[in-house]
Amino acid sequence: MLENVKNLRLGTRGSTLALAQAHWVKARIEERRPESKVEIVVLKTSGDRFIDAALQAIGGKGLFTKEIEDALLRNEIDLAVHSLKDLPTEMAQGLALVAVPEREDARDVLVTRERTSLDRLPPGARIGTGSLRRRAQLLYHRPGLSVVGIRGNVDTRLRKLDAGEVDALVMAAAGLKRIGRGDRIVEFLSTDICVSAVAQGALGLQARANDAGNEEYSFLHHAPTAAEVTAERSFLSRLGGGCQVPVGGRAVVAGDEIAMVGVVASPDGKALQRGERSGKLVDAAKLGADLAEELLRAGADRILASV
Repeated sequence: MLENVKNLRLGTRGSTLALAQAHWVKARIEERRPESKVEIVVLKTSGDRFIDAALQAIGGKGLFTKEIEDALLRNEIDLAVHSLKDLPTEMAQGLALVAVPEREDARDVLVTRERTSLDRLPPGARIGTGSLRRRAQLLYHRPGLSVVGIRGNVDTRLRKLDAGEVDALVMAAAGLKRIGRGDRIVEFLSTDICVSAVAQGALGLQARANDAGNEEYSFLHHAPTAAEVTAERSFLSRLGGGCQVPVGGRAVVAGDEIAMVGVVASPDGKALQRGERSGKLVDAAKLGADLAEELLRAGADRILASV
């Protein structure tokens, strides 16, 4: 394995979380082939540059991935380490997803200063999130809350919470755990409250499609995770959405079966379509697309058209 990987350049964003993910991949490769020299190349994306703007205001797909993909195509890096939820469902021409490692905790979580649970937060409590998906589902569950936009990396958001700028945060469990901040988690939100983002908690390793030796990354690939994110990304693709639309999707593999829950909600939380579907693992992509069709027929098309 990794016979062709002698000097490998890993491309990543520069946030604490992105670097933790890249260093995890670097360590796995170096364990597999100690003589390999793995260099981490930090790249700044559009999503990193416009840190004061709401993500949906910046617009477009690939806010956190395009510059990294461009570096791959220019042969400036050899392997990109993405948070898979940020990677558009339409792969850039000439690139391929060569491995999806085992997923970290996919759930959304609540973080509060006083370790107060979601249902015990008083009306008007300010919950910070930069996600339309989270905003929509939180307001559907607790219409009396004040959901405010917040940007920045994990540590920045935690500092804003501790400084009193917001009363609570809704964040990804995976991000907190990967940078050693899991102790800040107060409550894991069930899918009845907040369905996570498509591919949340999963990494995507991307390379040039025609590179020799891409199969050598297969030791990092986790088939159950790949099946889950295949269903979820198929769901999102059929809905025509990117990572900045109020869509949640979570698939779970059990043996040769896969079950999925999906949700589409209006940003104000007043309209929400939710569905569940299960089937055979080999039909993961079809299952996701079929669930999307079901929600579109039930009215999700009108919700998405209004966003």
